[in-house]
Amino acid sequence: MSDRLIYLPLGGAGEIGMNAYVYGYGAPGKERLILVDLGVTFGDMDTSPGIDLIMPDMRWLVENKHRLEAIFITHGHEDHIGAVGYLWERLGVPIYARQFTGTLCRLKLEEAGQPADTVRITGARPEVTQVGPFTVQFVPISHSIPESAALIIDTPAGRIVHTGDFKLDGTPVVGDAFDPVLWHQIANEGQGVKVLTCDSTNIFSPHPGRSEALLANPILDWVMAQKGMVVATTFASNIARLKTLAEAGTAAGRKVCLLGRAMRRMVSVGMETGILTDFPDTIGPEEATNLPRNKVMLIVTGSQGERRAASAQLSRGRYLGLSLSDGDSFLFSSKTIPGNNRSVIRIMNQLSELGVDVYDDSDGTYHVSGHANRPDIEAVHDLLKPQIVVPMHGEHMHLREHMMIAQSKGSASIIATDGTMLDLTGDRPKIVDQIETGRVYLDGTQLIGAMDGVVRDRIRMALNGHALVSVIVDEEDNVLPDAWVELMGLSERTRNGEDLSSHIEGELAEFLEGADDRTVRDDGKMDEAIRKITRQVAMEEIGKKPEVTVIISRLMAD
Repeated sequence: MSDRLIYLPLGGAGEIGMNAYVYGYGAPGKERLILVDLGVTFGDMDTSPGIDLIMPDMRWLVENKHRLEAIFITHGHEDHIGAVGYLWERLGVPIYARQFTGTLCRLKLEEAGQPADTVRITGARPEVTQVGPFTVQFVPISHSIPESAALIIDTPAGRIVHTGDFKLDGTPVVGDAFDPVLWHQIANEGQGVKVLTCDSTNIFSPHPGRSEALLANPILDWVMAQKGMVVATTFASNIARLKTLAEAGTAAGRKVCLLGRAMRRMVSVGMETGILTDFPDTIGPEEATNLPRNKVMLIVTGSQGERRAASAQLSRGRYLGLSLSDGDSFLFSSKTIPGNNRSVIRIMNQLSELGVDVYDDSDGTYHVSGHANRPDIEAVHDLLKPQIVVPMHGEHMHLREHMMIAQSKGSASIIATDGTMLDLTGDRPKIVDQIETGRVYLDGTQLIGAMDGVVRDRIRMALNGHALVSVIVDEEDNVLPDAWVELMGLSERTRNGEDLSSHIEGELAEFLEGADDRTVRDDGKMDEAIRKITRQVAMEEIGKKPEVTVIISRLMAD
């Protein structure tokens, strides 16, 4: 059977975040494989209470790791790099990345107790990396983090261009500018571009994207106009924005203080790798507390409402000796990611209650996106003229819209969400398999499967409450007609004002007194009956069916 070129997203297709894309070439079922990116998304209290990070389920790839050649990381955002420290050990192959991204990868592996030397720092095009049947080049491209890269993946079946996250920015402040001459070269080499796997995030934004450099003057004007303490938050990884904010604070005669471990790390790595130069001097929180409020600017983590980040801490009153008060100003120099709206608005309201003036990105003055808008995506299509377009990095509606644009321009295109394996060998992509995919949760320090039941039980207890029922059985005299009920997350009173625990205990005592010997001797039957009675009584009295745990203790005869 002929060799084929395949594409398989395990995360990031049909959703925003948790990016992980597999490419393969070879005989069907025996293809040599590479993985592009290994990212995370974040939990929320509605669908995954208590969960910090969510990452793609790697079962299929682990089962086929003997075929896996390498992992390539396009850039250092958490949704592309965040799972490296947790999942690399299951795959055990070299990681290739550019210097800034590779340094972040090494830090994640070191924190996880994994060997950092598995990361191989790779230069940008024209440097090439040969792994199995793939020849890979990192192509500099602008985004909201330094040293982002698209990948050119040359295979015996043709050239793939995997854009990663990108925008067309000629003046990105920090990092690589978009170079149209370079991209014309890529389009015209050899037989051209067979497959474009392309970012779809901003496909519904109708206006051309704006440059990061355009924010310098508006942000400076804003800082100059404020009277009290100034605070700004943005994505910790957006080093260009951090530099713009810090320069504005310094120009306004303020001392700049960075708050948040992630933000300090990004600046440190940026300076260490030479990406970030001329960053203004900063002070620590201790010095900031001793300065007049109008001489301080805080740049803090928590632009997405993260409950433990500096923004949330400040909104609750105090953080590292610093507090906000009437007359201070707080700028969200960021876009709120869908799903984080409520958390961000909660922080904004808490700041308002402190008397803080809150500013955001509602009119686009203080933020530009790191992703290409629709006209920019179309420009890349027109420049590369790919035979096939595979939309990625977006929810289903983004992928669908992107597919229709590609088709209107004469490219064959198809929607491939997580788990959909495509054969890209021919003139048109075709679905050849559907892989079972899922999610892995970081619950505290443990990785658990989405189907393990932990989160499901947590949600059920949150919605319905919990009842713990204890019963003692005397093996000689059968059952003791008493049960002890402890309730959590439930109203304590019945509709008539009685104690709900006592009421349930009374109903269970009546059952236990009349239970026959066969039921008493069978833990399964006892458990089922007690659970049913407890839930039924609670439903009748307070309208809730709690989760029930039954403990049956047996006293053995002498």
